[in-house]
Formats: sequence, C-alpha cells, structure tokens
Amino acid sequence: MELVGTGHDGTELVGRQSERVLLQRALDDARSGAGGSTTVLRGDPGIGKTALLDWVAARAGRDGFTVLWAGGDEAGTGIAFGALHQVLRPLLEHVRALPRRQRAALESALGLCDPAFSDGLMVGASVLALLAEETRRRPVLVLVDDLHWVDSSSAAVLVFLRQRIADLPLALVGTSRPIGTSSAAGTNPPTGTSRPVGSVLEGWPAHLVDIGALSDHDSRALLRRRHPELAAATARRVLDEAAGNPLALTELPGRLEDEHRRGVVPLPERLPLGERLEVLFAQGLRSLPEEAKRALLRTALDGAGTGALPGPVPGRDRAERVLGPIEASGLARLDPTGRLVFRHSLVRSAVIAAASEADRRAAHRTLARRLRADDPRRLLHEASAAEGPDERLAARLQEAGTRMAQRGGDAEGALLLDRAASLSSDAGDRVRRLTWAAVMSARGGRLAYAAKLVGELKRTPVPEDVAPLFAYAVVYVDQSHHVDFASSFSLLPTALAALTASGAPGSGGCPGPAFGDLVEQMFFKLLLASVYTGDTRGWETLERYREYVSPAARLCHRAWADPPRTAHGAEAELRRMVAHRTARGETGHAWLLLWAATAVDGGDPDLWRLSGGEHAYATQGSVAKARCHQDFLRGRWDTAGDCLREAETAEELGYHCNALLFRHYHAHFLAGRGDERGLREARARIEPVARRARMRFVTDHLDRLGALAALAHGRHEEAYTRLRGMMSPGDLPRGLSWFHLPFFDFVYAALRCGRRTEARAHVAAGQAARMGDISAHHAFLLAAATALTAGDDEADEAEAVGEADAAYAAACAVPGADRWVFDLARLRLAHGSRLLRQGRHTDAGDPLRAALTAFTRLGAAPWAEQCRSALRGADGSRDSTAAGPAELTAQELRIARLVATGLTNKEVGAALHLSPRTVGAHLYRAFPKLGITSRAALARALPPGRSAGSPPGPAPSRRGS
Repeated sequence: MELVGTGHDGTELVGRQSERVLLQRALDDARSGAGGSTTVLRGDPGIGKTALLDWVAARAGRDGFTVLWAGGDEAGTGIAFGALHQVLRPLLEHVRALPRRQRAALESALGLCDPAFSDGLMVGASVLALLAEETRRRPVLVLVDDLHWVDSSSAAVLVFLRQRIADLPLALVGTSRPIGTSSAAGTNPPTGTSRPVGSVLEGWPAHLVDIGALSDHDSRALLRRRHPELAAATARRVLDEAAGNPLALTELPGRLEDEHRRGVVPLPERLPLGERLEVLFAQGLRSLPEEAKRALLRTALDGAGTGALPGPVPGRDRAERVLGPIEASGLARLDPTGRLVFRHSLVRSAVIAAASEADRRAAHRTLARRLRADDPRRLLHEASAAEGPDERLAARLQEAGTRMAQRGGDAEGALLLDRAASLSSDAGDRVRRLTWAAVMSARGGRLAYAAKLVGELKRTPVPEDVAPLFAYAVVYVDQSHHVDFASSFSLLPTALAALTASGAPGSGGCPGPAFGDLVEQMFFKLLLASVYTGDTRGWETLERYREYVSPAARLCHRAWADPPRTAHGAEAELRRMVAHRTARGETGHAWLLLWAATAVDGGDPDLWRLSGGEHAYATQGSVAKARCHQDFLRGRWDTAGDCLREAETAEELGYHCNALLFRHYHAHFLAGRGDERGLREARARIEPVARRARMRFVTDHLDRLGALAALAHGRHEEAYTRLRGMMSPGDLPRGLSWFHLPFFDFVYAALRCGRRTEARAHVAAGQAARMGDISAHHAFLLAAATALTAGDDEADEAEAVGEADAAYAAACAVPGADRWVFDLARLRLAHGSRLLRQGRHTDAGDPLRAALTAFTRLGAAPWAEQCRSALRGADGSRDSTAAGPAELTAQELRIARLVATGLTNKEVGAALHLSPRTVGAHLYRAFPKLGITSRAALARALPPGRSAGSPPGPAPSRRGS
C-alpha cells in the first residue's frame, strides 16, 4: 500500500484491500448514524500507516465529513495537550458556544487564556461536547498519527473519550508502532511523556489492525509505479531489501547511482539508506551497550544479510549483557534455533551504516578469523578489512575467483577478480584481473557491467600478454551487448594468430584460465559472427585455424560452414559426442554442441540435461534459443510466449543480441500461424537492428517467414518471389547455412505457380548434394519435396500415380517424420489435395483429416481452412462461396472449356500453341477458382455455350477417355 501524491489527498493506493474495506465501513457507519467507532492501525515504521490515514481522510472529505487531524511526534511529547490542540484547531471558533466551565477548562488546557485549574475530567467533557456539537452539522473523522508519541495529557483525553463516542456519528482512526518497538533513534521515551499504545487504548473498544508487509505482487506494482526505470536485477534487490515496506520501496532507489539503477554496475553489498530510513530502522541502536552493538554489526556483516549471529555468545552473564538489550530494543530477536534474526532486513543495513569505517573493518577481521583459510567468504572479509593495496591477498582472491568460475560461478568469480584488481599493487596485474572480471561477468549474466569494464580497459594500456583475452572481451561485449560484429573480424584473426604462433594456445595472461582454451572460444565467437553475417573473411580465417580446435569445434564449423558440401553425418557425430559427454564439462564445449545441434535441428535430451545447469546466463541463453527453435519445428507451439519472455530477460541482462534472436524465433510461430499483422509488427522491431548489424541470418529468415505466411494464405506467386530472392532453382547457395528450412517451401511454391521444371531442378540439387545424409530433418524435407514433384498430374497415367503415391509414403516413413509436426501436416495437405485433383476423394480424406487435426492443434488457422476447403471437395460438396468462371482469366477459361470437352493437356496445348505443362499450370490455378478438384467436374462448373475466350475455328478432334 502506498499513497500516490502528497499531503492528505489520498488519490490512490496500491494494495491494502482489506484495510480499506474496514476503514470504509467505519465511515459508512458514522455517516449513516449507526454509531461511532475506533480503529488503530499498528505496524512497523514506513509500513504505510500514514498513507492509509491519507486515503481515509480523502474519502471522508469527499463524503462531507469534518476531518480533524493530529500527529504525535517525539519533540512534542512534553507539551501538554499538544496533540489535542492539533485535533481541535478547526473547531476553536465554536468553543465560545460551550457552557462557561467547559469553555474555561478547554481554553486553559489549550493555552488560549491564562492558566486556570481544571481537572482532566472537565477537559474531556469539554472536548466531547465540542465534537458532539460538530456532529450535529456533519459526521466527523478524527485522525491521530503516531499514537505512541501523543503527550500524556492528550492521551488522557483519548482515554476519556473511549466509551463516549459510540452513539455519535464519529470515527476515530489512529496509528501506532508495535508494542515493544523502540520509540526513538538512540533514546528511550521520556518518563511520563510518551505512553505505550497499549496503555492509551486500554479498555478502548477499538479495531486493532496489524499492518504487515505488502504482498510480493503489490510490492512490485509500487516499485514499478515509483521507479519504472529500474533494471530487473536492481528491482529484485530493492524488493528483497525492502521486504514489503512501502517507504523503503519508495526511498531506496533514490539513493542509488544512475548506473546502479540501470543495472550497469553491480549493486554494493549494502544499499545506501539515506537519513530518513536510517533513523527509522536503527532506532534504539545508540542506547545499546558497546558489546551488543559489536555483536549486531558482526551479525549484519556476516553472510551478506543472513541475519544469523556469527557464533554463540558464551556465558550466561555475557549472553544477558549482549542478547538481552538487543531483544529489548526490538532490533533483532533469537529464533527457535538460537540464531539472531533482524526485525527487518533494512535494520541490518542501518546497523552497518551507523558503524564507523574502523568498526566495520574490525568486525570483518573478526569474522574472517572464524572461517577456514580457503573459504571465499574469508577472503571477502579480509578484502573488506584491507586499508590499501595487498598483492598477496589479491592473488588469493584471483585464485579463488578462477576456481569459482571453473565450477560454474562466473558472476561470483567475477566479483572476486574485480576485488582482486582493486587490491593490486601493479598496474599490469590490475588490467589482467579486470579483463578476466569482464569476461566472467559477461558469461555470468552481468553483460552491462562487463561492457562498463571493457569501456574502462579501452582507456588503459593493455599488457601484450593479455591482449588476446582483451580482444575476446571486446568481441564478447560487442556481439552480445551492442549487436555489432565488426570487431569480430578486425580483432579475432590477429588474436588467434598471436595465440597459435607458438603452436599451443595461450592462457591470456591468467594462470589457470577460468574456462579451457581461449583459442577455441575465439574460434566459436568468429563462427557466430560468420554465420550471422555471412562475411567471407570470417570463414576464411576459420579454415586456417581448424587444426587448433577440438573435434566439437570442428563439427560445429562443418555443420554451419557450407552444409550441402560439408555437413554430411553431422547429426550422427553430434549424438556420439553427446553420448560420451557423461558429465558437465567445460562451458565452451557446451556452447559448441548446442550450436551444432541448432544447425542440424537436433534435440537430444541428453544435451539439454548436460547443459541445463551450467554457467549462469551464457549457457542458459544458448539452451533457451535452441529450445525455441526446436519448439517451433516439433510443434510445441503453445510455448511461443516463452520466446518473448526470454527476450525480456535477455534485455534486462544486457544481452541485446539474444533478445533480437528470441524475437526472431517468435516470428516463426507468427508466420506458421499465418498471423501477418503480428509478423509485420515483429519485423518492424527486429529488422532495423538486424540490418544495421548486417545480420543476414535474421533478415533472410524474415524473408523466408514472409513467404511462409503468404503460403498460408494461398499467395503462392508472392511466396515464390520472396524465396527466389534467396536462392535459384537447382542452387544450394553458400552463405545460407540453413538452406534446408526453405527447401520444401521453395518446391511447394514453385509447383503451385506452375513452375514444375524449377521445382524438380531444386529437388535434384538436394538429391545430388546428399542432403538427406546431414540430419533427420534434412532427410525428411528432401523426401517431402521429392514427393511433391513425383509423377504427373494426369490421372489416367497409372505409372505416374503409383510413383507419386510411393513417394508420399516414403516421405511419411522417414525415421522420426512425426517429430516435424508442421512440415508433416503441410505434406499431408499437399498429398490430400493431389489425390483430390486425381478424383480420388475417398483416399484424400485420411491425409487431409490428419493435417487438419495438426493445424488445429497448432493454431494455424489459415492452413486449417485450406484443409477444410479440400475436405469439402472430398465430400463432394462445393463451397457456396467458391469463385465462378467470371474470375478466370481469358486463357484459363479457354483451357478449361477445351479440357471440359475431354481433351488431354497435350491436345489442348497443340491447339493453343502451349506446352502441356503450361496447360497443367493454368488448370492448377483454375480449379480452386471454380471450387472443384478434378477434371471431371469442369463440365458442371462451366456454363454452356462458347465464350469470347473460346478458340476460333472447328473444334479439335476428341479423344475418348
């Protein structure tokens, strides 16, 4: 809950639905005459009690209430009747109407006249009379904020009123902190001035409402509203620290530097609170004994906020001296396991903020001594206790960070390397450690921070021995963060040459590198850049360094370099490698296998399992991209939304290239479903960045997806034109590493446009290239395209019909064909449509119904409608909305009338000086316009009589059928 706005306007709250219902009921009772009520809102500092008062004040003001407001405060606890004066100030003009004795008592109490003796009972009666008179004019709402600060005299009047407002149209709402919460920052309440809320409310018939933390949902909503600019990681940290406290959610981000808010730089160990929060959450700290303060500070510094007391407090006397005051302060408590837990996570931050730098260093030294020498936490405590450069400690931190990264903790390892750099006494060592920190940060999901470190390093002389690693860091950031591949081709060839000059890869200036072979990682990054851009410089460089990389890297290279000529057997080799990779290995190896799997559309579950827990976001992002690709190919289209969620995650982490690719994968689902509007919107977002980066991988895919959407809506000529821009009939071009994906589309579109020669040439090229030997998906797509071109459309040629049936059967029998749900459904639609053209209506039903089921499940509505239309033909029913002969072109009408007389395509061609294939193409386009699927139906579909399109002269001789 939070008040949007200032003052008491109460314009809008976030959350607190039940509290608002209760407060609204109190107003409704007062307004309706049902009687007065008292409500006390009790909760921690900053929890939103005052904001609820603002809200109810605004509602009461709109409902015609007189709203009276008072706020207790520490400075005013010694001023008699101070709070009462605030409440009654708007009504003071009516005091003269009171009876003389009541008037005198009240004016004296409020300091409006010379002091005169009056007892508390008379003052209370005077206040009650004044409020009762006001309720005759309108209902009254009395608000008292911070009841725990109300002066004793005013508190006594509230006690007097406690049972005397039940019959008045009056609602009283107060706020207080929980009983036992310290009342002031570093002080105890003055005796006789401030009363615990329990004594103020003793015997009072009040609704006591405990105001707890906001729910996670409401906390996120409030933070988004107040600080929409926060990076996701920063927002999560603020949410954790604030723990549902609205004031903390509002105030904490404002104390952060801009780079912290945007997520560029990792957040500090403790968030700066600012004076307001520090005062609220450290109340009672200054009054604690020094030993208790030190115990709290050590607890706060231990384990980055675990809230656990580091080590027992020996001895009963000492425990009483230390733990007793801590628990009495309300700052922390012992949980059932005997561990000290802070009342609120921000108490921890406030305790640290209140300590001096010397005290914090001393606490870190104490904590470090309690841990093993090889514990990374000990190193961090020692680093926090250091007062200047310490090369020995820096070397230990570097070693620990390297070990941590080797175990998969890249982000954590980067922090240790960064800390080591800050303690380095030598400038060269500092650069080396910062460079490794940049690389580890990038792999660990802190790419924005890696970009910042790289920016700093570019302004610093880089030692020669670390130059290759620095080049790798620059390329990593450029590719993943800036979506820029220029440095890949300018830096990586030189770096590879330097590392391989001695015949063995170097370590990039870091003993015990955090991940395997730097040559292999550079090879992979150059491979990515070459695939994405098609730049020949990259492919030429990769060829030169194939001998320096692992079998996995060589497999990945040949799977992508020129698949029709280099990728044969790639999927089988990938399976063998995965089978022998029985445990999580080196990160780069996982990347290479994942990328090779993407090239051959492989989806080995063992590969997902082995890669699933590795190296934070770098590997997980690769796994997610591969899964998105597989989900589309294998018909798991209900996961389409995952692509956009992954894109958002990638953007938040600074992986802008990944975000682009996730949106590109989402566009596949849009195209498959024929959602052309969605595809246009996706293209408008994706294409400008892809073109700037010269990412042919994305722009060519977008062209292919446009063709796929056109096919869904039956615009075959448009689809063919789009695909023809990427490839020529019979040509499997270099530079199109995923040539197999549009292979079936190209053949299908060519046939539907009457370009049978071009379609057959393309199939022949695939067969000559042994495309089916690359992977199971390549084999299926080749078999499916072969089926499309098999035989001839003439129904009376039994041999051609048998050839086509056998080809379709063979395509469906390819091992694993049922995995490619969308492609198989389109093959079945093509098969069923062909059977209809041959007049085999009964045979057409099964493949068409199977295709319809698949398209319906996929949500591919235009394709499903094509199936329904064909099934109507198979059932012998003509769609009432089918086009009539008026929509035929003149040439189509001539050919249709001649064929209706029984002539063959060859005879019609001879009469009109056309090839038989051209005649067949015209018929192919005419049949859907007429709403028929066979030659036999032409006579019924065309009206009798000769049209202007009929050929002149005597009719050609007829051939019996």
